[in-house]
Amino acid sequence: MNNLKKIVLIGFIVGTTFACTSDFEEINTNPNRTTVGEIQASGMFEPLLYNGANAWMNYSWYWNNELIQFTAFTGGTTRQEHRYFISDGNWQSVWNLYTRYANNALHMYDMSLEQDERSLEAIALTLKVLYMSNLTDMFGDVPYSEAFTARKPNGTTKPKFDSQKEVYLQMFADLMEANEIYATKPIFTKPSLDGMYKGNMEQWRKFNNSLYLRLLNRVSGRSEMNTDTKMMEILNNPEQYPIFTSNADNATVIFSGNDPYRSQFADSNEGSFTSSGRKLTEQLIKMTVISDDNGNQTYEDPRLPIYGKKNPNINVNPDNIWKGTIAGVSEQDQSAADRGSSWLNAAVFVRSDAPGTFMDYAEVQFILAEAALKGKIPGGESAAKTYYENAVTASVEKWAELGQYSEVPVSITSTDISTLLSSELASWNNATNKEELIGNQKYLALFFVGMEAYHEYRRTGYPNLTIGNGAVFNDYILPTRFAYPTTTMATNNENAQEALQRMGGENTMKTPVWWSKQAIEEGK
Repeated sequence: MNNLKKIVLIGFIVGTTFACTSDFEEINTNPNRTTVGEIQASGMFEPLLYNGANAWMNYSWYWNNELIQFTAFTGGTTRQEHRYFISDGNWQSVWNLYTRYANNALHMYDMSLEQDERSLEAIALTLKVLYMSNLTDMFGDVPYSEAFTARKPNGTTKPKFDSQKEVYLQMFADLMEANEIYATKPIFTKPSLDGMYKGNMEQWRKFNNSLYLRLLNRVSGRSEMNTDTKMMEILNNPEQYPIFTSNADNATVIFSGNDPYRSQFADSNEGSFTSSGRKLTEQLIKMTVISDDNGNQTYEDPRLPIYGKKNPNINVNPDNIWKGTIAGVSEQDQSAADRGSSWLNAAVFVRSDAPGTFMDYAEVQFILAEAALKGKIPGGESAAKTYYENAVTASVEKWAELGQYSEVPVSITSTDISTLLSSELASWNNATNKEELIGNQKYLALFFVGMEAYHEYRRTGYPNLTIGNGAVFNDYILPTRFAYPTTTMATNNENAQEALQRMGGENTMKTPVWWSKQAIEEGK
């Protein structure tokens, strides 16, 4: 019972310390509102993992799904993310969240060094990169080398903004360091604290190196990063760089359902997942349903009835079909677009023990499929097909495990997976643009995996999204980044302005990030 109280207290410290934090200066000045040494490094691990997974899921639901057209919240005009109504307060909260968790991971790292906790030292580096990669991917250039240093000798409260290239190189170095520590087989002294891998360092090592692959893939469009060589080194040395080899390796946090180990969505958020909350979009439906020439729906992706639920009202959906609303639709057209729309499957997601996934095996296989297709790793199209079909299979099997929670339980067989892979939705042999096929199926597989689908869309341009006629708040442009918060611009203006000049744009949601397809094509 005392341990449980301690977890709740530490979770409160980590979860609330930065609720009012405005920028790196505040974070650097007051990193945890507790004296280093009052708690053990192991005391920071659980809130970093469990609270972090909850924050991850919340952003999937709140931001990613709306920006990337999985869902659209059309229940009012105060929330219009799918129309790109995103304010400075939103930029601030996103900035705060990623910096809060990255800073606390760094704090855990510092304590691990002092307390000779080698396992937590490695995990802290992995988690730091996990959160900082999302900060830079959302904003572009950010502080990294000087971030969170105010409490240290010669530190600063006005850290410089490193270029995104420099940030990525430093993240690569941190992941390499973590991998070397994992290689020493350190002992995780309290396996019961670890709701993801039960203290298994080899699985943490696989996550670390799979995350490395994700980031290499993210910047693979930049030839100067020489990602081909590093990918080959990872693949050619599985003992030195183990990566995910099955869904058993997925970086998924398991919640018990009992306080304080409860999912972000628990049982109290059902309304946010039903007809009055998040509706599935036309974009998602057209990528998961096949219709004949008469408009009859003849086939559906086996994951769809796990993702969502048909509108059961026969007055608005008399044919009992899958229908999506239009993301970014105007207020005037919203009612008509929403009529009969399907919505998120609350029975699957609204559970106190619903898991939260940071990364999965399917994503690794999609990365390798793309790399093989582009000649970055050996095997050519034949290997690419194998990786691709492994990826789709892994994704379907992952979601199949959650089918039992649907109101009408969904079971998926190996025959169902084979049928999907031979259908016009996912067939490799029938695809005229295999790069697009990989991008489209990766998009579907990244459903509820953080902000990854949004990041990947900006990198590849897939899937081909249609911008709604009501997406007026960013001039009909899907946000290319989030802007630096006003407080950051005010308190660290010189460094922020230098970053914007380097990025080649203004502090808006139209300036592309360095690794994006747009920036590369525009020569930025």
